[in-house]
Amino acid sequence: MSERRRTRTASYNPPPTEPAATPRWAEADVRALGVTTDVVTAGQILGLSRNTAYRLARAGTFPVPVIQAGHQYRIPVAGLLAALHLTTTAPPDGDDPHPPAP
Repeated sequence: MSERRRTRTASYNPPPTEPAATPRWAEADVRALGVTTDVVTAGQILGLSRNTAYRLARAGTFPVPVIQAGHQYRIPVAGLLAALHLTTTAPPDGDDPHPPAP
């Protein structure tokens, strides 16, 4: 009798991995973006997926103001800072915005 050949390989279940960590955005990183940024970056900062960010921008329900120039969407960084409850102007290095009372 001939030996029966196996037609399928044994299933391999790799150990579960942790989901990829989403990047954390520091206030300085957001400010370093410039005046405007793209929808994907703004969505990452707000914790939105790429598809959700574009869907909200197209529907006009993105959490911050959106500037549409043709087929391109731009997000003002000042709007992001306001949505994150951060001040829109950064104090100069070393200067305390609230000096102690005399």
